[in-house]
Amino acid sequence: MPQKLVIRNIGMLLSGKMEEPILDGDCLIASDGKILEWGNEKDLDTEGADTLVDAHGVTVAPGLIDSHIHPVVGDYTPRQQQLHWIDSTLHGGVTTLISAGEVHMPGRPKDVIGLKAMAIAAQRWYENFRPSGVKVHAGAPVIEHGMVEQDFKDLADAGVTLLGEVGLGSVKDGKTARQMVDWARKYGIQSTIHTGGPSIPGSGLIDAQMVLETGTDVIGHINGGHSALPDDQITCLCESCQAGLEIVHNGNERAALLTLNTARELKQMERIILGTDGPAGSGVQPLGILRMIAMLSSLGHVPAEIAFCFGNGNTARQRELDTGLIEKGYCADFVLMDQAQHAPGKNLLESVQLGNLPGVGMTIIDGVIRSERSRNTPPATRLPERVA
Repeated sequence: MPQKLVIRNIGMLLSGKMEEPILDGDCLIASDGKILEWGNEKDLDTEGADTLVDAHGVTVAPGLIDSHIHPVVGDYTPRQQQLHWIDSTLHGGVTTLISAGEVHMPGRPKDVIGLKAMAIAAQRWYENFRPSGVKVHAGAPVIEHGMVEQDFKDLADAGVTLLGEVGLGSVKDGKTARQMVDWARKYGIQSTIHTGGPSIPGSGLIDAQMVLETGTDVIGHINGGHSALPDDQITCLCESCQAGLEIVHNGNERAALLTLNTARELKQMERIILGTDGPAGSGVQPLGILRMIAMLSSLGHVPAEIAFCFGNGNTARQRELDTGLIEKGYCADFVLMDQAQHAPGKNLLESVQLGNLPGVGMTIIDGVIRSERSRNTPPATRLPERVA
């Protein structure tokens, strides 16, 4: 029998869609881990719920997505010597993580056989094990010299769907990288490029010319990871292609605002997606996506309901995911949150637009409650409650 989830007494329902960021309705229903319907409770069939949540007037939004992480094995990162970083990220409202390469693995193989083996293994271990229920899209190989088209077909046939950051391996020229990116795209593998100054030993400067020559699907940390490109190169990237504009927490905040303002002038804010670029030298940021949403909303003068789309719906569409949007048939992945206690602003949206973080009261993944009151965000004014 399908498992039924009902969330009632919703104060506000955010959609993840920039074209319609706020939906009408005070109730949402999911069946067997997928969104079924939403609207006014009086018009919906709420009987027979296996899980019933009383939202007590808080906001329900699609679970947040971190578009740029560097996982290693399970919920452990050797770069930071930290356990349970994925569980902490869940407490920041993030329900899906996307690898930009498992580059911090000690002894990471750089020969073709070894890198393919590690990518397939990484894809498998997160497919078979979801820390705290979080969805981790991993197995993102860093391209190296010696790879041929058959290697990308082999990776795709094995279930690999991502390339790690182009530029972190031995391939440093745009022509060679473009050939490999095209092979990856042919077999349904999405690509991201490192942008800006070097970040780890073996990496180097990736400037706008290299990014444009390579033609990846996502411009990874366009605001630098950590060092950003000059302003004119960032503007050039925004204007000269249609790739995703990934802004990260571990980058340059000023460059992030330049990217936002340029995308707005181009009327292309749907290209903006968010990541943390952690675990990395700046550490692990469980609240990194929420912090980016608050920063871009407050300093970038973006309505908070639009800024939330940067952290879920835009990424879902760019990454071709079945989560991150309130859409029938999409995964029932949600974050329930409210204005933080004593934070200025009349409501959650106004408070976030003033630069404040919301308080997370619950996360749900595939229709299953995965966390309740967050141990990392400030306490929310109101909390949802599981009543059945």
